Amino acid sequence: MSDQSNAAAPAADARLDPALIRLSATVMLGAIMVILDTTIVSIAIHALGNEFHTSLSTISWVTTGYLLALAVVIPMAGWAVERFGATRMWTISLTLFVVGSALCGMAWSAEALIAFRILQGLGGGMIMPICMTLLAQAAGPQRIGRVMSIIGVPMLIAPVLGPVVGGLIVDHLSWRWIFYVNVPIGVIALIAAWRVLPRTDRGSASHRLDVPGLALISPGLAALVYGLSEAGNGGGFGSLKVQISVAIGLVLLAGFVVHALRRDGALLDLRLFRNRGFSVASVATFIIGAMLFGAMFLLPLYYQIARGQSASDAGLLMAPQGLGAMIAMAIAGRVSDRRGPRAVVPLGMLLSLLGTLVFTQVDGHTNEALLALALFVRGLGFGAAMMPAMSAAYATLAPAAVPRATTTLNILQRVGGSLATALVAVELQHAVAHRVGGGSGAGALAESAGAKLSGPIADKVGEAFGVTFWWVVALTAVGLVASVFLPGRSRPASAAGSDTPATTPADVQAASPHPEPVTVD
Repeated sequence: MSDQSNAAAPAADARLDPALIRLSATVMLGAIMVILDTTIVSIAIHALGNEFHTSLSTISWVTTGYLLALAVVIPMAGWAVERFGATRMWTISLTLFVVGSALCGMAWSAEALIAFRILQGLGGGMIMPICMTLLAQAAGPQRIGRVMSIIGVPMLIAPVLGPVVGGLIVDHLSWRWIFYVNVPIGVIALIAAWRVLPRTDRGSASHRLDVPGLALISPGLAALVYGLSEAGNGGGFGSLKVQISVAIGLVLLAGFVVHALRRDGALLDLRLFRNRGFSVASVATFIIGAMLFGAMFLLPLYYQIARGQSASDAGLLMAPQGLGAMIAMAIAGRVSDRRGPRAVVPLGMLLSLLGTLVFTQVDGHTNEALLALALFVRGLGFGAAMMPAMSAAYATLAPAAVPRATTTLNILQRVGGSLATALVAVELQHAVAHRVGGGSGAGALAESAGAKLSGPIADKVGEAFGVTFWWVVALTAVGLVASVFLPGRSRPASAAGSDTPATTPADVQAASPHPEPVTVD
C-alpha cells in the first residue's frame, strides 16, 4: 500500500495543477508584450523616420536604445529577485514597461521617443528573467519542461506575429498604436499578477548588490550589443566605431569574469558552469538564440525584398513556422520531463537544420509551397529544442541558484541573438553587393525594400539570401553537436552520483523565499 502511495506522489507532483496554470498564464502576458515589442516596432521604423523628419541612422536608435537598455538591466535581475522578491520586481518591471509604452505613444520628437524607449527597455529587460524564475521555482524539476514550453510560445510566435501586427497597425491606424497596444494588456497583466502571484516573497536584505560587478558587466554588455548592432546596421565589422565598441565590451566582460571568479555573491554566479549539465545547456541556449534571431532577421527581408511582399504578407507567409512550433511544444515538454532533454533537443536541432537547408537554395521565384513546408519543419525543430534545452539548465541546480541561472541564460540568449543578427546582416550586404553591384549591399537593399524587382535581379538578390542562410545552417550544426551532450533522464543524486543533487518540489519549497509559490487563489 505504501509503495502505491509513493508511486502516486511523483505522478501527482508532475501534474500541471490549476494554480500553476494560472501563474503561467499571468506571467506569459508580460512575456508576450516584451517579445512582441522587439519585432513589432521594426516594421514602423520607416514611418517613424517620416513622422519626425529625421535620418535612418537617428531613428534606428528607437531599436538600438531599447536593446541597450535590455543589456544594461538584465544582469541585475537575479540580484533584484533575491533582494526584493520575484513578485515585487515583476510588478515594478511591468509597471515601468507599461508607463514607458504609454509615453512612447505620446512622443513629440525622435529624441523623446528614444528616451521613452530606453525607459520601456529598463522595465522590459527584467520581465523575461523574472518570468522564468517564477515558473522554475513554482514548477520543480518534474514539471519544468512543460511549464517552460508554455513560456516558449511567445518566444517563437511573437517574432512571427510582430511583422503582421505591426504592418496592420501602421497601414490602418497610427504608429502610436504600436505602443498604445501594450497599455491595456499590461493593465490586465498587473491585475492578474495582484490576484495570482505569491505575496509571501519579500526577498532578503542580506543580498547586497555587487557594485563593481555591475560597473563591469552592464557597460560591457551595452558596448558589445551596440557594436554588434552598428555592424548589422551597415557599418560592418571593418568600421572603426564597431571595432572600438566591441573591444571595450570584451575587455569589460573579461574583467567581470576575473572579478566574479574571485568574489562570493557576484552579480552572476559563474561557478554554475562547473555543473556540466548547466554548461552544456548554456551552450545550447546561446546557439538556439543565435539560430532564432539570425533567421528571423533574414526571413522577413527575403520575402519583402527578393519577392516584393508587403510587411503584413511577409508575416503571414512565415506563419507555418509558428504553427510548427506550437505543435512541437505541446509534445516536447512532456517527452523532456519523462525522458530527459537529450531525447528531444537533438531531434529538434536536426529538424531545424533540414528546414533551414531549403533556404540556402532560394532565389527570387522559389516555390512558396516548398518554403512553407520548410518553415513548418523548422518550426517543429525550434518547438522541440528551445525550451527543453533551457529547462535542462535548471534540472540539476539548487532552487536558490535559479534566479541567477535565469539571468545568465537570458544574457547568453540576448548576446547570441545580437551576434548572429550582426553576422548575417554583414554577410547579406556583402552577398548582395557581390551579385547586384553598386559597391554596397546596404544601398541595394534600401532601394529595393517594398519594390517589385525584375526577374534576373530578384533571383540574384534571392541567391544572396541563400548564401547567407548557410551561416544559420552552420550555427544549427554546432547546436546539434552540443545537444547530444545534454543530460538524459533525470535521476536522484544518489543514483546519478552527481556532486549537485537534483532538486525536488520539497526542496523548492524549502529553499525558495516563498515556500508555497503556487498555492494561490
